[in-house]
Amino acid sequence: MDHSADELVAAAREALANAYVPYSEYEVGAALLAGDGTVYTGANIENANYSNSLHAEEVAVSRAWMDGAREFVAIAVSSGVRDGVTPCGMCRQTLAELCPGDMPVYCDEGESVTEYSLGELIPATISRETLGK
Repeated sequence: MDHSADELVAAAREALANAYVPYSEYEVGAALLAGDGTVYTGANIENANYSNSLHAEEVAVSRAWMDGAREFVAIAVSSGVRDGVTPCGMCRQTLAELCPGDMPVYCDEGESVTEYSLGELIPATISRETLGK
């Protein structure tokens, strides 16, 4: 794991403080590294009807996109229990829409970090190409 991965994991852990999780009590933080070196963080924000809940990765991507970032280099994800959480399927699809398939995804396991590529986590994704666009 290189220095930028350490920094991203630390930022994802810091983002946990902003999680709103009164239902699951499962905090998730994410840190997305943009091409210009800016780190955008997000935390999960739950809603009583569950389907309106926001995931940490979505919040980070939204903040970055609204700030004008269009190139992404890596993302780190952490949970309050440091269980190596990976982005869920919905978040994987969102990331696949905007990020390269070889982008590193760092998953915090507490004492260690597991690294995946986005393409490993969501192979054969739905894309502009598969839709004929």
